[in-house]
Amino acid sequence: MAAPKQGQQELDLEIKDARVIFGTVWEKLEEEIGHENLRFPKELILLGGAPGAGKGTHTKFIMQARGFTCRPIVISELLVTPEAQKIKDQGGMVGDKEVVGILLRKLLEEDFRDGAVLDGFPRTRVQVECLKLLVDQINKLHTEFQETPLATSFRRPTIHAMVLFITERTSIERQIKRGREIAQHNQEVEETGLGQAVELRSTDLSETSARRRYRVFKEQTWDALTSLKELYHYHYINAEGPIEEVEANILQELQYQSSLELEQRTYDRLRSLPLAEEITNHARQELVKRLDSYELEHTDKFIRVVEILNTKFMPIITRHALSGRSIVTSEDPLFADPLALAMLIDIFSERGFHATVDKRIQEVPERVDLDTGLIHVRTKAVFRIQIQFKGSEIRRG
Repeated sequence: MAAPKQGQQELDLEIKDARVIFGTVWEKLEEEIGHENLRFPKELILLGGAPGAGKGTHTKFIMQARGFTCRPIVISELLVTPEAQKIKDQGGMVGDKEVVGILLRKLLEEDFRDGAVLDGFPRTRVQVECLKLLVDQINKLHTEFQETPLATSFRRPTIHAMVLFITERTSIERQIKRGREIAQHNQEVEETGLGQAVELRSTDLSETSARRRYRVFKEQTWDALTSLKELYHYHYINAEGPIEEVEANILQELQYQSSLELEQRTYDRLRSLPLAEEITNHARQELVKRLDSYELEHTDKFIRVVEILNTKFMPIITRHALSGRSIVTSEDPLFADPLALAMLIDIFSERGFHATVDKRIQEVPERVDLDTGLIHVRTKAVFRIQIQFKGSEIRRG
């Protein structure tokens, strides 16, 4: 049997030492800041992927999707010691103990109480195991403080995993392209004195180094991210396509994972309510059926509604084409019929608008009894219809 490679021996040793690494870091943190101050984020999004997969590109979108306002935690930016930089310049990775120690301290900062995006963590099986140990400890803190005034500071954690996948060829092409663009930008900054220089990775200047980075990812990080599936549900996201396509895939994955994060009791309470996607899946077909039934079974009324929309509503809507929002008020007695209002809403939906109706009853003075001073009134129904649609994308220069 062939002897394992030296790198694999070191990795196996680290896996066995994961509890020791985490235990050392945790004990030191607890000693320095105190047990009651070990307050970690409610939500962690683990963003992994090969070099050039677009982690930095898609981080902003992910944060917007989850409502985060804090900066992402980019692991590579945390490891800036000379020793760590030398390892990174050679295409390698910094030791797990240093990574875990720096990361846990960062997560305790106030800005990350609600949630954080971790760009580039975990990258090894040791880090995966340390993550599991961290979540276990946060859950213990949640249990310990759940009946105390500090309960809101020790919430049960939610973990999402986003793993972007690209081929070796794409990775190398994107790394080299990034290096050229940054080098050109920095040259322009130097020549003009305008703007700010951007850090240029030495690995982005060499195809050999870029290939080595990808292979280190495949040999070590890919194995770790695959093992992460044993702990958290996620699918790999194809990051080869256009940005819009990748972001749609990310959003779909976030929605999938969000459906798994509720407590069982909470999920059981809500499961009787249908998901929005379940309702909308057949909405178009049902809309078509209703419109056809209006035409075939209520022809005269349908014709009248369409005519009113054409003559009374569309001119007003057209004048508000830039804003994408219009309000039309109508006193037409036709809309006193609920079926006519249903027709109005469905017609607008079929045409790409979203209409909502607010019915108000108003009293209108008709005459005054001169003997008694009594004012006789009549009531009328006023329909306030709000129409929304995609406005013009024209912008002032």
